[in-house]
Amino acid sequence: MYKVIVPKYALKELSKIDKENQQLIFDKIKDLESGVFTNDKSLKGKHKGKFRKRAGNYRIIYLKENDILLVTVIRVAHRKEVY
Repeated sequence: MYKVIVPKYALKELSKIDKENQQLIFDKIKDLESGVFTNDKSLKGKHKGKFRKRAGNYRIIYLKENDILLVTVIRVAHRKEVY
């Protein structure tokens, strides 16, 4: 079981998304909390060390710290503007 931290700015981005996609994103965040990291991809370049989880047309960018079982959600945005 991981502890998931969602900062205020990520919640603010999430509040601008329609309710149907919000529910899908919350389900994916629950997967992160459960430790389900299937189909997640690691990012390259300046975002090295971060991962992305796909939620429809949206992406959840997060940082996973294994030694303390902590997942920090960095950004939630549409796939065309998340990077």
